[in-house]
Amino acid sequence: MELLIGVVVIAAILLFLRSKKTEGSQTNSLPDPAPIRRTRTGPSQVHGTQTSRFDPSSARHLLEERILTGAAYVVDGDTIRIQKTQVRLFGVDAPELDHPYGVRAKRALQRLCKGHVIRAEVTDLDSYGRTLAHCYLPDGRDLSAEMVKLGLAIDWPKFSGGKYGSLEVPEVRKKLFLADARQKGRMHVWENFEKRKSKQ
Repeated sequence: MELLIGVVVIAAILLFLRSKKTEGSQTNSLPDPAPIRRTRTGPSQVHGTQTSRFDPSSARHLLEERILTGAAYVVDGDTIRIQKTQVRLFGVDAPELDHPYGVRAKRALQRLCKGHVIRAEVTDLDSYGRTLAHCYLPDGRDLSAEMVKLGLAIDWPKFSGGKYGSLEVPEVRKKLFLADARQKGRMHVWENFEKRKSKQ
């Protein structure tokens, strides 16, 4: 009788150990979720303050890819904020908020980003810790390209290599004349616009 009880106890222990081993192998067979690389890019962000525009003259190219993902807060027509990091859209220029079409550009970018997780592939950092990035919607559309196609941003060939030039709508450079003037170094056009605006 004691022998029978011993055999039953040993069998129960073996079954228990086998079930634990099976559970462990099933758990280990599940793929690990892909890591999201989070980036904090500069001392100015610790206090939540940043200069508004990306400064290409002080930018340095990143050799190692950095990825930011998350909901986007839209700052203006070519700038968003992801995970408290301000990101400038790669290769394009949109009007300032107080320039013609500036508010319209911001609203268009808000509509594109609303309800989506944006993926920003950071390429450059400027001296203020601000980032320049290729930014994508979940379906793979490039936000820079979408804004150019809407006629609310223009290609900036100096930085894009002309990537978005063929997407520009007819007469867009006349419409967004201040952005065009900035690209061509004609800042007197800005000064004249500001003078006219201040007289109104």
